[in-house]
Amino acid sequence: MEYRKLGLTGLDVSVICLGTMTWGQQNTLEEGAEQMDYAVSQGVNFFDTAEMYAVPPTEKSYGKTEEIIGAWFKKSGKRKDVILATKIAGPAQGMPWVRKGKVELDKAAVDEAVDGSLRRLQTDYIDLYQVHWPQRRVNSFGILGYPEHSVSGRESDEILTTLEALSAQVKAGKIRHIGLSNETPWGVMTWLKHHAVKNLPRVASIQNPYSFLNRSFEVGLAEMAMQEKVGLLAYAPLGAGTLSGKYLDGKVPKGSRWDIDSRVSRYKRPKLDEAVRAYHAVAAKYNLSPTQMAIAFCNRQPFLTATIIGATAMEQLKSNIAAVDVKLNDDVVNDINAVHALISNPCP
Repeated sequence: MEYRKLGLTGLDVSVICLGTMTWGQQNTLEEGAEQMDYAVSQGVNFFDTAEMYAVPPTEKSYGKTEEIIGAWFKKSGKRKDVILATKIAGPAQGMPWVRKGKVELDKAAVDEAVDGSLRRLQTDYIDLYQVHWPQRRVNSFGILGYPEHSVSGRESDEILTTLEALSAQVKAGKIRHIGLSNETPWGVMTWLKHHAVKNLPRVASIQNPYSFLNRSFEVGLAEMAMQEKVGLLAYAPLGAGTLSGKYLDGKVPKGSRWDIDSRVSRYKRPKLDEAVRAYHAVAAKYNLSPTQMAIAFCNRQPFLTATIIGATAMEQLKSNIAAVDVKLNDDVVNDINAVHALISNPCP
C-alpha cells in the first residue's frame, strides 16, 4: 500500500480510501465488516463515511453506515488502526429527516451532527470531519452553470460561523481535523482565509468527484490543492460504476445503484456510452482492467491524497484495492488523454 500526507496534519493515509456508502442499503452489517477486515489486511488505514449514508438516502437508512462501522470498531477493537473520516450534511436537499430540514451549518447543527456521528460510530473522536456540501448554492452534483442570483454577500460570514463551530469541536477533542466536499475554488480559499486571519483550524482536504468522466477538478481546484496543500479525496473514480461497463446500452442490472436510486444521476448523459467504450478500448490495448486503469489514473495525480473506492461485492473490492499496484506508462496516459480531448468531461 502507498501512503500520502493528509494536508498539513502529519497523518499518513493510504492512497486507497475505503468508501462505505452502500453499507446499510446494498450491503449488510456482516458484508461491511468483511470489507473492513479485508481492507485493513491490505494496508488500507483510511475509511470515509457520512451521517446521511447509506445511499440512496432515506429516513430509514440515515446513519446506518456509521452504525455498521461502529459495530465493527466495538467487535474488532481496531479503531486505533483506522483514520476515520465522516461528514455533516449541508442544506436539506430533500432530506427533512436531517435536523428537520434545517439549512444553516451553525453551532447547533454542528454540535448535534458531531455528537450523533460519535454515538453511532462508537468512538470518542473523528480524525477528519468534512462539510458534505456547502451551505450556499453552488453548481455541484452535476449542475451545469453557476446558479443565478446566488451571491447574497453573506457567504463568507456563513463559512466563518461553521468554521468557528468546528473549531470548538476540535478544542473539545471530538474532531481532530476538518475537510470539505463538493467545494469550489472560492469556497476553499475563503475557508483558508478565515483560518489564517482568525487562527482557526485549517482545511486538510477536499472531497470532490474525479474520474475519466469528470476531470473538472483539474480546472482551478488542482492548482489550489497543490499550492495550498489541500489534497483531493477523489470520490466516484469509477463514475458510480459506469466505467465498469455494466450500464452500457441502457442496461440496469438488478440491485445496482441505477436500479435502486431514483434520483437524477449526473452520469446519465448523452456521451456516456461513447466515453466508456473508448476507455475500455484503451484498457484492452494494454491488457489492463478498465476499472483498475481508472483508479490507477486517479492515484497518479500530483494533487491527489487518496482515491475513495467502494464496492458491493468482495471481488470488486479486491480488484479495486489491487489497483494500487497498477502503474500506467506514458503510452497509456497519452491514449487516455487523447480520449479526454475528444470527449471532455461527459458527466460533470
